[in-house]
Amino acid sequence: MKYKVYLLLVVLLSLPLIFQSTPTEIIKLRTFDALVKNYDPSGNFVILNITEDDVEKEGGWPLPRQRLAEINLEMLGRGAIGVGWAISFPQPDRMGGDEDFGRALGYAPSVIAMFEDGKGVYPSTPGTVVVGEDKGGIMTSGVKENLLLLTQNSYEGLAIAPTDIDQLVRRIPLLVRTPNNDWVPSFGTQIYKSLFGIKTYIIKTNDNGIQEISIRGIPPVKTDSLGRKWISWVNTPQTDLQEMDVNGKFVIVGVTAAGVMPQIATPVGLLEPHKIQAALAESILIQDSPYIPDYSLAVEILIYLVTVTLIWLVLIRFGITLGIALGFTIMLSTGSLGYYLIQKSLLIDVTWSLISQFIAGSTAFYLRFREQYKLRQQIKKQFEHYLDPRQVKLLQSNPSLLKLGGERKYCTFLFTDVRGFTSLSERLEPEEVTKIMNKALTIQADAVKEYGGMVDKYIGDAMMAIFNAPIDLKDHENKAILAAQKIQADMEQSNLGIDIGIGINSGFAIIGNMGSDTRFDYSAIGDAVNTAARLESATKDVGVDLIIGHNTKKSCNFKLELLKPIKVKGKKQSLQIYTIR
Repeated sequence: MKYKVYLLLVVLLSLPLIFQSTPTEIIKLRTFDALVKNYDPSGNFVILNITEDDVEKEGGWPLPRQRLAEINLEMLGRGAIGVGWAISFPQPDRMGGDEDFGRALGYAPSVIAMFEDGKGVYPSTPGTVVVGEDKGGIMTSGVKENLLLLTQNSYEGLAIAPTDIDQLVRRIPLLVRTPNNDWVPSFGTQIYKSLFGIKTYIIKTNDNGIQEISIRGIPPVKTDSLGRKWISWVNTPQTDLQEMDVNGKFVIVGVTAAGVMPQIATPVGLLEPHKIQAALAESILIQDSPYIPDYSLAVEILIYLVTVTLIWLVLIRFGITLGIALGFTIMLSTGSLGYYLIQKSLLIDVTWSLISQFIAGSTAFYLRFREQYKLRQQIKKQFEHYLDPRQVKLLQSNPSLLKLGGERKYCTFLFTDVRGFTSLSERLEPEEVTKIMNKALTIQADAVKEYGGMVDKYIGDAMMAIFNAPIDLKDHENKAILAAQKIQADMEQSNLGIDIGIGINSGFAIIGNMGSDTRFDYSAIGDAVNTAARLESATKDVGVDLIIGHNTKKSCNFKLELLKPIKVKGKKQSLQIYTIR
């Protein structure tokens, strides 16, 4: 049953991972957020913020294009190598400054932003070459077109920031596909086109989609199958119109004044579009920046299956303490592997494996604990009346001492029987007979338990006891004889008016469970057991209260009296027997 329960649990736990459910995807993404390493700024970029104070000083937004032209020229005069305006300009300037601003854009590499509006207008951006099957990519819904007067002297890039399943921006496509099968570069990508005068982007694909995108002047950029780059949230230096510390940098300009540009949720907080595009530009330069490989899901499923199976095996097959220790070791190793892979820029998540390991491990632990608890209760129920309490606790704490399937073991067997039980029953009332028999059997059982034996069963007015099982007992032959002597002495002192016949024999027998795993009767079977019962029965004919078999005599320290050999049922040869006078 426990195997079926566990198999069902594994199946249920694997489904969210295999089918990439919302909770597992969020867990995966948040794990990456926490573990991806931080990178230093490249030194190639600076962010220029047009602040609330700047907007108020200029009389509100939008700023006149003439003023933007002056800002652009001032940045170039201060040593900027290029300017990216993360601002769109779809409408003419009321003050007539478009021509001046367009002219200023042409004095150095420039990029202006396009924003999606969902109206189905797509710019013509030739120059993308696909190596492999032309597939993959994120589809744009249309953009706001900038004034032609401004785009003649600059490049355009789509300032897109698609969100993940938890509504946070982490991955930005370097290029976006249009319905007419063209490709539109992102704002951060176009910065490199403006700097290097690039005419062509090269998109390499495989069976899964986009693999990497090549931009002349920098190493190929690894992306996911949709052409998205995982953003490293680099702390790019920032400046403003007053300081304008831009020497030797490509400047990315944006507005931080309240209500002008929307703030977008990211793992590092709310950011304006120009800061997100600056992070993209920085990330493109990081050669070992993190990415999700095509095989990530297969690896995650493999790690899940291997580790969850190992967790279950160690908790089922080993002791609880050792199993828990090994289980935590497996979980620690899994977490370390996941951390190592992420630090090597491979975004392969093991969080769901860790969660599943905990759940599966807890379930296995519960099943194991329940199984052991039931076994301990069975042991207590089976042995509490027939063994010394200390021996019962020993069996409960170490059930392996019980070979429930049966084992061949050398033991000493003691049988007792009440003499004259029939006549006693005829003379007394049933209640009195029961009282006397309970007292007699209690005396016998106490003596057996005192010397480390186990009362195996009561058979009417008879009792069977085993020495050296279920717990190993040194000198079990001597202790069986001592128990017999105590029975005789205590019965004589009890004044119950009954005599006891005792037979003792040693030998090999099968000891263990004589039932099923769920309901067992711990006992012994074998010739040595039968012989002990026959010896007890022979006490009536031989005329002694105690008969000891030859095997017991060989290993005991008592001085025994040799009796005349007897023949018993089931034996062809006579048995050598002994007693103590």
